[in-house]
Amino acid sequence: MVSVLIVNTQSLQRLGLRMLLGAAHGLTVAGETASGAEAVRLARALRPDVVLIDAHASKTDGLETVRRIAHPAHPSPAPHPRILALTPPGHERHAYAALRAGATGFLSEDATPDELTAAVRDVAAGEAVITPALTQALIDTVRRQDTVRTVGRDVDLDTLTGRERDVLVAVASGWSNAEIASRLSIAPTTVKSHVSHILTKIGARARVQAVAFAYESGLVHPAA
Repeated sequence: MVSVLIVNTQSLQRLGLRMLLGAAHGLTVAGETASGAEAVRLARALRPDVVLIDAHASKTDGLETVRRIAHPAHPSPAPHPRILALTPPGHERHAYAALRAGATGFLSEDATPDELTAAVRDVAAGEAVITPALTQALIDTVRRQDTVRTVGRDVDLDTLTGRERDVLVAVASGWSNAEIASRLSIAPTTVKSHVSHILTKIGARARVQAVAFAYESGLVHPAA
């Protein structure tokens, strides 16, 4: 069972999320709260697999909550919960800030129930989830940054194979895995494997961090 901690300031939204996740096969709600400080405490006490947080809500101090859960002041040997941030449409810059704070995945608040449950499972399994509706907007946000530091400064392009560089350029161009597979004439499963290897090699948690690395390293350049 994948356990989930719900962090949301709206009681009706918490109720809806609790009912949805509690009824989904293989998922269980470990706890819920409207408070950022309580979320940090519960994440430490309950050790959920996933923290589902409304990262935009100022009352929870969403970004600071994400940061404190992802980077605890007193780390323990137990794995940290993975964080799936819910983001209102049109707040891509806020989503990008949540990524830098330590979120593993992003989901638009207008996602379907099936998209939400699938994203929770994927994040729990270690996948970096960003819904297609947010991907291009986040990439555009990365392109506008003067200085973006989301991965280790000591990482360089020499760690990537030639094919991995091709895939990274495609990812930075906003292509989906299916588009990359078609344009590079490789299988979709091979694309997924390449992306996973790229993230591991550059120390990134999510696809958009790989996009940032592509621009930081000079592999691709912002459009004029």
